Amino acid sequence: KGAIVVLPPKRADTLRPRMKNIVVLISGRGSNMEAIVRRCASEGWPARVAAVISNRADAAGLVFAREQGIATAIVDHRAFASREAFDDALARAIDAFAPNVVALAGFMRILTAAFVQRFDGRLVNIHPSLLPLFPGLHTHARAIEAGCKVAGATVHFVTSDLDHGPIIAQAIVPVLSADTEAALAARVLEQEHVLYPLAIRWLVEGALERRDGRVLHVGNESQLLGSR
Repeated sequence: KGAIVVLPPKRADTLRPRMKNIVVLISGRGSNMEAIVRRCASEGWPARVAAVISNRADAAGLVFAREQGIATAIVDHRAFASREAFDDALARAIDAFAPNVVALAGFMRILTAAFVQRFDGRLVNIHPSLLPLFPGLHTHARAIEAGCKVAGATVHFVTSDLDHGPIIAQAIVPVLSADTEAALAARVLEQEHVLYPLAIRWLVEGALERRDGRVLHVGNESQLLGSR
């Protein structure tokens, strides 16, 4: 009920041993999803984007995914009477692709605690602020209004607390005196397209360790990206 799945033709790369599966959830254009797909292919990760799933049939990112031969699924939240019922159907759609990583990339639904627990340690998100600052919406306007001198983006493991969870990596950009919300958002998004694929590559390569509520890179690579 409420789920439509489009499977691509079988490809040789789906048969590689030890390949990890990444499932990406989107609600719109999916620019971060595109960045993940492109970087995964160009850098030869030991993984593949196995599926892109959306709660909206008109999500533009689904078109890109299909063009890349990636399976897509639609689980329309409007088809379910409760958030719990939607999350259960969404989880079943995700599980069909045996995911090692589930990446939220502009997925505009608040997930239940049971869903988050089901994918604990595999569920990641990117948020357009330097968490714990400015969780929620309108992050760039709030950063400008607060007089922040830097803004940025954060990749984190998802917990039941909205826009909280152990931080995997962050990227910073300066807040310029003439910045508008749109101008700052555009510069932050450029960094997101670098930061999110990097963090997911670390995850699929087993390069991250969670220790005492913190996420550390086992090879001591910097988990902070900067931009002028």
